Amino acid sequence: MTVVAFDFDGTLSDSEMTVLLGDRNGTADDMAEITERAMNDEIEYAESLRQRCALLEELPDEEAQAAFDQVELRPGAADVIAALRDAGVYVAILTGGFERGVAAALEREGVEVDAIVANRLPVEGDALTGTVEGPLIEGTKDDALEVLTAVVGADRTDTIAVGDGANDLPMLQVAGLAVGFDPKPAVAPACDTIVETMEELHEVLQGEDVLD
Repeated sequence: MTVVAFDFDGTLSDSEMTVLLGDRNGTADDMAEITERAMNDEIEYAESLRQRCALLEELPDEEAQAAFDQVELRPGAADVIAALRDAGVYVAILTGGFERGVAAALEREGVEVDAIVANRLPVEGDALTGTVEGPLIEGTKDDALEVLTAVVGADRTDTIAVGDGANDLPMLQVAGLAVGFDPKPAVAPACDTIVETMEELHEVLQGEDVLD
């Protein structure tokens, strides 16, 4: 079985969840600056994520959900996901972003994936605590991809990883095919091929005989 693992923010979506959340309490500019430094590999991803989540302390959970409801898939992403599922491909989303935002975006487009590996923002007393929990804070996407391939019985050479930022490097480096989606300069050298639209990605997948 072929496994296709997608990053979410910056890849399947051009929304940046922490920025949308930051819009709710006036910290969006700070969020964007920290995110950019992390994606360019100027600061450790785990530290950047903790810094961003700390800015959300005491944000009412209803405001957080409103931000998650704004998360959207980029044009053509739902079509690629649906085509992969129809072709019997195991589709996973591996993201340092948040489960609720991914779920909201998929539900809006009426598509599903086989697995979502993402982080969570704990809530206490109807507000965010400013902390973050989940497998992709210290954990890396190559480990997550290895677990998925073991679960579905796939060979690592039959995996395709699609991502754009520095925290995608581990899975891009171990996948059978590394696809950069408009990747950051620090990421491009690790990519076997680079695309800038979902239509181009569809063509790459056809070229690899993953899609008809």
